[in-house]
Amino acid sequence: MEIPSGTVINYYRALGVASIKVTSALEVGSRIHIKGHTTDFDQTVESLQIQKQGVHRATAGEIVGLKVKDFVRKNDRVYRVEE
Repeated sequence: MEIPSGTVINYYRALGVASIKVTSALEVGSRIHIKGHTTDFDQTVESLQIQKQGVHRATAGEIVGLKVKDFVRKNDRVYRVEE
């Protein structure tokens, strides 16, 4: 089952980091699926940052930095994968 958890608001290609507006809690170790018009991949959340500070968990309304394994685009959707 996939739970909508956020939306990509920016992507920093040189760093491989996406800024994500969180809509449902995300935490380190969570499995996520990022999907958009041409984006579609799964990965595990290895780290989260809020204003350049590492955090273990982000809640709705926060904007986090997330290292991603592939190119993402603005407005791509982030889903938390639950089994």
